Amino acid sequence: MPNTSVLVVGGGFSGITAALEAAEVGHEVFLVEKSPYLGGRVAQLNKYFPKLCPPSCGLEIQFQRIKKNSLVNVFTLAEVVSVTGQKGDYTVKIKIKPRFTAPFAADLSEAADEIGSGSVNEFEFGLAQRKALHKDMPFAYPARYVLEKDELSSSDAEKLAENEFIDLDETEKVIEVNVGAIVMATGWKPYDMTNLTNLGAGLIENCVSNMQMERLASSHGPTNGTISRPSDGKAPKRVAFVQCAGSRDENNLSFCSYICCMASLKQATYVREQLPDTQVTIYYIDLRTPDRYQKFRDRVLSDEGIHAIKGKVADAQKGENGTVVLTVEDAVAGTKSKEEYDLVVLATGMQPTLAGEKLPFDLPLDEEGFIVGGEDNGIFAAGCAKKPLDVMKSAQSGTGAAMKAIETVRGR
Repeated sequence: MPNTSVLVVGGGFSGITAALEAAEVGHEVFLVEKSPYLGGRVAQLNKYFPKLCPPSCGLEIQFQRIKKNSLVNVFTLAEVVSVTGQKGDYTVKIKIKPRFTAPFAADLSEAADEIGSGSVNEFEFGLAQRKALHKDMPFAYPARYVLEKDELSSSDAEKLAENEFIDLDETEKVIEVNVGAIVMATGWKPYDMTNLTNLGAGLIENCVSNMQMERLASSHGPTNGTISRPSDGKAPKRVAFVQCAGSRDENNLSFCSYICCMASLKQATYVREQLPDTQVTIYYIDLRTPDRYQKFRDRVLSDEGIHAIKGKVADAQKGENGTVVLTVEDAVAGTKSKEEYDLVVLATGMQPTLAGEKLPFDLPLDEEGFIVGGEDNGIFAAGCAKKPLDVMKSAQSGTGAAMKAIETVRGR
């Protein structure tokens, strides 16, 4: 008898969509996510296209659908460690890390406040610190705290050992599931901006990435939504966006990430809406705003406080009082100059999460790390595991991958 279950690897928007599409037509789904929560990169955005709504808008609806569907089995802090078998009959081993907290939504905020241990907050892209006991997303699913046991001091460990909702003895476990098809929705990661030292990345505090900008603008972010300079918390008067920061570059990412231009235009509106006296300049090679996004581009650039200049940024240096001095060109005017800004945002590209990773099973990837095959074996790529996409197209891709997986397990 054919195995009609489906494995979905990755709990971002495309993975959630694929899981729900398969489960809602009667297939058992195993959804595996390596982080403590579902939501992927969308959860880290302030707003997303096409409606420019906050991530909670779309994700909370998806989370409710998951809660109501018993066919969706969610594993967080989990990763696939081996896949054996063949199309229609795979045996998958999944390693699940301990969370060390109760298996329900206990409020552990007071316990977190009482401890001092912690580290850099990766969810905030290094713009803040977090406690060893934390819940990064206010609307997280599952709505549970997670404890980084290795970060605890001995005194903090003693405090938490007395809490009835914390189990410091919880151990890692490995489970085994059988599925007929696999959807790979492993998503993307921001390109490592520390490779872009010529643009001040990692060297100049007021040079931030586009994803850091999303967190600065988010009401749930490290500044509670106040757009300010990381160096001193002051509101910037002049902001520059540097497009293709490391993209379309044979020394970094050779491809266009598709959404970076739209993201910078969107973030320019964040700045102007919150700081109407602040001037924004976007330096670009080509402004790519496909299809219906052209109207959005025209509306943004009609703002007299937003200036788009076709030309490359060659260099970034520290200026006085925390400013950033850019060496820029204006390709249209044929000029080169040095311009000073209070805050510079680098539009870094979307690198596939699988780039540079060792996979637990054979899967064809291109030189950049995108999945380029596997369908003959019942393995289907979704979302940004396949190519750079916006949220809407990622969801569509998740639906498409789910349909192919369903056809596979039904023997069509």
